[in-house]
Amino acid sequence: MSTPREDLSPGVRRIVLDARGTALSALLCEPAGGPPRATVVAVHGAGMSAGYFDSQALPDFSLLTLGARLGYTVVAVDRPGYGRSAAALPEGQPVAEQAAALAAAVGDFGARYPTGAGVFLLAHSFGGKVALLTAADHAPPDLLGMEISGCGHRYAPDAFSGTGASRGGRRSWGPLRLYPPSTFATCGSIVAPVPPREQADIVRWPEAFRAVAGRVRVPVRFTFAEHEPWWRYDRDALAELRSRLTGAPRVHIDRQPEAGHNISLGYAARAYHLRCLGFFEDCLVRGAVSYPPLDPDGDQELKAVTA
Repeated sequence: MSTPREDLSPGVRRIVLDARGTALSALLCEPAGGPPRATVVAVHGAGMSAGYFDSQALPDFSLLTLGARLGYTVVAVDRPGYGRSAAALPEGQPVAEQAAALAAAVGDFGARYPTGAGVFLLAHSFGGKVALLTAADHAPPDLLGMEISGCGHRYAPDAFSGTGASRGGRRSWGPLRLYPPSTFATCGSIVAPVPPREQADIVRWPEAFRAVAGRVRVPVRFTFAEHEPWWRYDRDALAELRSRLTGAPRVHIDRQPEAGHNISLGYAARAYHLRCLGFFEDCLVRGAVSYPPLDPDGDQELKAVTA
């Protein structure tokens, strides 16, 4: 009898985390040379799984292996309703419950594995919503910062129309030329059905974001793909996004060129992951010093990226 294909990069292994009694599957990659400098917790989007961050399409696409080579432990968690928890939670969970579950899973991980200087959240699409609520209402005591891609606060005008991203399939990914031809052949183990309770929360996100944004107290970096079909990322929308995060000591907003919505599966994956880890490095450096006051006229980084 043949052995099932693992679809994992070398050095990546499967673990299970306890989220207040719910078992969440996860992928883990640790640095080979000793304890980690810090830990990156990666949170996937809707209709995906933790394997999103361990793409097999081309070498060096995997966030897990890249992060480990640079001294980070990287753990990609299957959110409630995905992976191992899909059978126990066939309807999934709304975003607020997922945030509490993610915080519990991060706590369980920290009790069992070395985390280094602290924890970073790196989240994509719907996972970005979960990460933001986690940071706002259930932040781990050692949370150092977060990166959000494929998630803003105002949907594009046609996001839910017949011509927008909601037509589903590969249209919502952006131009197919941005992804290696092998992507769609190797991502069968990555895609998954969107649980109904999660689906119901999607359209309510703008209101939810307004309610929680001011409670985020760590540095935040948002990345919008050049070909992002779901979200508004014009100057006015980004200025408003920035203005809502009143408690964050630093907000950086960037655009990833030659990328579609699923950045970590496209040709831009390595460049994007290096930018994220560079931001985390900056957070580690800044962690020992106080942050300057917020500029009432707007973040200079925001001004540069929207110019």
